[in-house]
Amino acid sequence: MNKENISIRIVKTKKDLLDFIRFPWDIYKNDNNWAPPLISEKKVFFNPEKNPFYKHADVALFLAEKNKKIVGRIAGIVNHKHIEIHQEKAGFFGFFESVENYEVARLLLDEVRGFLKSKGMEIMRGPMNFSINEEVGFLLEGFDSPPCIMMPYNPEYYLELMEKYGMVKARDLFAFYGDKETRPPERFIRIAEKIMRKKSLLVRKLNLKDFKNEIEKIKKIYNLAWSKNWGAIPMTDEEFEHLAEDFKKIVDPDLIFIAEVNGEPAGFSMALPDINPLLKKINGRLLPLGIFKLLWYTRVNNIIKGLRILTLGVIHKYQKRGIDTIFYVDTYNNAMKKGYKWGEMSWILEDNFLQNHTLENFGAKLYKKYRIYEKKI
Repeated sequence: MNKENISIRIVKTKKDLLDFIRFPWDIYKNDNNWAPPLISEKKVFFNPEKNPFYKHADVALFLAEKNKKIVGRIAGIVNHKHIEIHQEKAGFFGFFESVENYEVARLLLDEVRGFLKSKGMEIMRGPMNFSINEEVGFLLEGFDSPPCIMMPYNPEYYLELMEKYGMVKARDLFAFYGDKETRPPERFIRIAEKIMRKKSLLVRKLNLKDFKNEIEKIKKIYNLAWSKNWGAIPMTDEEFEHLAEDFKKIVDPDLIFIAEVNGEPAGFSMALPDINPLLKKINGRLLPLGIFKLLWYTRVNNIIKGLRILTLGVIHKYQKRGIDTIFYVDTYNNAMKKGYKWGEMSWILEDNFLQNHTLENFGAKLYKKYRIYEKKI
């Protein structure tokens, strides 16, 4: 307890967890940009028996309360895979939400620092919800438009709270925007067509009828292609399969491409329809009525107009061969044929100069930035 009568408690009961999941509705009740998550999916996400992330991590969820009202939340995360791979004692915070009150934020962050310190951590970094393979960072620039699917969103004052606490920048992440006017330059189209004529290379769409084998190929590419990136953590088989089942519900196979060289998986690109406008309509609930609404809005009302290229990678030995150019050109062409109006390419590390330069050459616009913070414990 402190002078403002704010208390912090750990999430223990089902009611506590529901309070934790529902609290963002208080923060964003007057913000038209925010897209609420599905409550049912968050219950699964925070269930240690159903989310395989918990098998290699220690997680603690905390709530801040003032005058018997929830005013903030945060998670403390020790990802043992990160410690093992990167050989640094870095723990994480995530799922941070708070009213505009520094004392609330300070107490929440202090609680996580104490939790991480008790686990032997020397750095606190975040937000990561739960890991770098999921939603990461605070929105830094681009508050004038809604977030895309699986991208974070937050009030601008969160940045002030972090900096007042002594957090410093660890990395910035970029998001690029393109629409039907952002047509690939002719020289890129010619390059893609020339590369596609090589007999050793096959670039094809995802085959949903062979989903299990396709996922095995994608998993191999994912864990190899991103292995040298800052903070990269390979996903376990269970994690990948768990995520793939979620994606399968909304995937558009015409927007997912796999590249093979002499029959060997070499790269893949995945764009997902931006279902956030639909999530706004459902407002967190997916009852039978919600399912009908989802089908109606998606297929009849054409509410989904955008997409997000959330993964595009090539295994290192096949990089700089133009495979990524083919992915961009094919995604653009198929998206236009299917009636999508715009696309976001995200997220990309600020120091991934090759990828950022490629997108700029395509005519894409850097329109949002995100920041991951850190602080020594």
